[in-house]
Amino acid sequence: MNPPSDLIRIVAADDHTLLRTALAELLNAEPDLQVVAEASSGRGLVELVERHRPHVLLLDVEMPDHQPRAAVRRLLERFPGLRIVILTMYDDQPLVHELLQLGAQGYLHKSVSREALLSTVRNAAREDDQVTILVPRSGFTVNGDQSGEQNAGPMSPREREVLSCVAEAMSNRQIAVRLGITEGTVKRHLRNIFDKLDAVSRIDAVNKARAHKLIAGPRGRL
Repeated sequence: MNPPSDLIRIVAADDHTLLRTALAELLNAEPDLQVVAEASSGRGLVELVERHRPHVLLLDVEMPDHQPRAAVRRLLERFPGLRIVILTMYDDQPLVHELLQLGAQGYLHKSVSREALLSTVRNAAREDDQVTILVPRSGFTVNGDQSGEQNAGPMSPREREVLSCVAEAMSNRQIAVRLGITEGTVKRHLRNIFDKLDAVSRIDAVNKARAHKLIAGPRGRL
């Protein structure tokens, strides 16, 4: 289900009609994104994905007729190229771990910013190897370490360049082309960046770097 260069197909599954409609309008306003179908419950979701073949499924874990663990497992067994981004109103760390282990590509609280949502959808569709976790509780991490302490070590100029590209929602491949380095080198820089910033996702790393004035803000301001 790799997306073409100009369009990312999305299925939005959420039982809250107003939220789902607003989500579809937001995504459809982007020239490279298209919501091809919507679902209000877990019933018939596999058939909907079969019919529309989206690149990304935005999946509300609180929908009726829906068990998130079973749904993610079944969908990814049936459609291994599908990228699933979980939507939630709750901060449930055990569930995050389970769904990510099952293959979900992201876990977003419904209060995330427009920028964060769009970046997550695009990165997921590009089959970026980094998952995105955005929940409204400081210190939430994949491995359960909530110390919140930053690791020692200054960020190199090259690491800042890589992170600035990440802030533009570029994939690892695009970063490699822009900077004239290999994807493996990009991944190594990202691991170092994550360690130094104690970041759990690409967006988390960008936000922390901007907060510490390590890279420019969204309008080019430090």
